[in-house]
Amino acid sequence: MKTVLLLTGRNIRIYFKDKVTFFTSLITPVILLILYVTFLRSVYVDSLLAGMPEGIEIPEKLINGFTGGWLVSSILGVSAVTVAFSSNNIMAMDRVTKRINDFYVTPVKRGQMAVAYYFANFFTTLLVCLIALCVSLLFLGKTGWYLTFRDIPYILLDVLGCVFFGTSLAAFVEQFVSTQGGISAVSTAVSSMYGFVCGAYMPISQFAGGIQKFVSFVPGTYGTVLLRNHFMHGAIAELTKDLPAEMTEELRKAFDNTIFFFDNEVSVGAQYAVLFGSSAVILLLYVLTSNLRKKKG
Repeated sequence: MKTVLLLTGRNIRIYFKDKVTFFTSLITPVILLILYVTFLRSVYVDSLLAGMPEGIEIPEKLINGFTGGWLVSSILGVSAVTVAFSSNNIMAMDRVTKRINDFYVTPVKRGQMAVAYYFANFFTTLLVCLIALCVSLLFLGKTGWYLTFRDIPYILLDVLGCVFFGTSLAAFVEQFVSTQGGISAVSTAVSSMYGFVCGAYMPISQFAGGIQKFVSFVPGTYGTVLLRNHFMHGAIAELTKDLPAEMTEELRKAFDNTIFFFDNEVSVGAQYAVLFGSSAVILLLYVLTSNLRKKKG
């Protein structure tokens, strides 16, 4: 265990020592924020107001709380995966630079190295996401705060689950990458595609039926929906005071506060089970394939 901790510390120091890698990890949250300020906010506001009955006016603070909850849940849902792939490239870079060969001639076991890479990636990704969460809470406090004390623990659990999924997926995928071009290709693909797959850029409810069914098979989507549910819970509850229950339920569906699997609504408990269960399976596959690669070698 001491060896694993030392290797984990080494990987963490390398990550934060490389300022380019660290700031690259923050590109996705910045892009989402720019999109929100310049374009997405007006789209969300128009979508919200379009469904309001005539004569009902929504306070600006409530609009900001509703749309802000959507924004920060998108940022955290995407960052948990994109940051994981960015910070996990230490494993791939060790292969590219052949530094990993230095470990192979030492008594360090390959299984210990694999675990250390994973622990370091989990720590750095969680740290960046917690920083993003703190900024998000400050943003909501400034623009429109409707969270309750009950929501905060669930949000922390949601972030933990999303990071668990992101780091498990990154570990499994990037263990097969051994070139600089491969690292760039994987990071670019994940950064450009995952935001659409998990519904961060536009609601899943606006996708075509076939695409909605496809994204329901992506475990990370459930993490984003959980974040939506808890970040927007207070704002939707406030809207319920002036709107019929049927209308607020339609708002929940339209803005991804719930998710359907082949037309069956997935409960919050089942969403957690899918998120954590699938992440554990992917992590187990990472461990098994690491051992198989070792035997093959």
